[in-house]
Amino acid sequence: MIQTVVSAQLPVGEELAIRKNRIEGADPDSRRIAVVTGTHGDELEGQYVAWKLARLLEQKRQILHGTVDIYPALNPLGISTIYRGLPGFDLDMNRIFPGSRTETMNEYIADGIVRDIAGADLCIDIHASNIFLREIPQIRINEKSVDQLMPFAKLLNMDFVWVHAATTVLESTLAYSLNDIGTPTLVVEMGVGMRITERYGNQLIYGIFSVMNELGMLDEPAIPVQPPIVSTDGHVGFVNASESGIFLPRVSHADRVEQGQTIGIVSNPFTGEISEKLLSPLSGMVFTLREYPIVNEGSLIARVLGGVAR
Repeated sequence: MIQTVVSAQLPVGEELAIRKNRIEGADPDSRRIAVVTGTHGDELEGQYVAWKLARLLEQKRQILHGTVDIYPALNPLGISTIYRGLPGFDLDMNRIFPGSRTETMNEYIADGIVRDIAGADLCIDIHASNIFLREIPQIRINEKSVDQLMPFAKLLNMDFVWVHAATTVLESTLAYSLNDIGTPTLVVEMGVGMRITERYGNQLIYGIFSVMNELGMLDEPAIPVQPPIVSTDGHVGFVNASESGIFLPRVSHADRVEQGQTIGIVSNPFTGEISEKLLSPLSGMVFTLREYPIVNEGSLIARVLGGVAR
């Protein structure tokens, strides 16, 4: 059932409406999870998850207990214009939560979204990377919420759980705002901007069903999942370019590397020279890798998770 969560009039005489698909099983008030995506208009991995999850849940409606709310597009204007932020406002939507009922239109929309999701047993906030970087399927958790969220995170079938220090987590995000009011919210990062990686989406959907099993929302045998690697900020090494040019990788995404191994090179198309060799700062797994080849001084090339054996 498609429902309007919150709406506002646009200056051009049209309406901006945030909608969700509510799928109810038996005892709809017993449990509720929210699956949220489309906060950034250039992050499309979650669109596949929303579509496939809705299709599968319709097939499972007879064994479904509780309610699943799917929010495919928190920023529909951004998605329709392929714009990361809020078109016309030069704002990142994930920097205005929890919003306000009495301030700007965008804050009013943000407030309506938070109010609608509040009280869910779990919210899964799906993001992709930008067009420059590809990420393995992972969950990011604020260390302040780790005790509450880690049991859910381990069921979600992701490769990696990255626990961030509280000082690095912005309080103006949807996930922080929901966790702050007692609605458990996990942030999923996977794939690359403006693309859809179906196998990542299928991996996450499998994990969502695993969580639903744990919550007693599906009348079927529990789904086994592989436990994720769990790490903190201190176990992550960063590789940044010192020169501008064309990045050519020498490893693949999710490869295991040794400290000092060449991650890639920065080439100079004017001179034919190799401007820089980029080396891994530690031994481990490449969980973030540059996708867009044009780099400038300081551009992020890779992140390596230390301590992951070959």
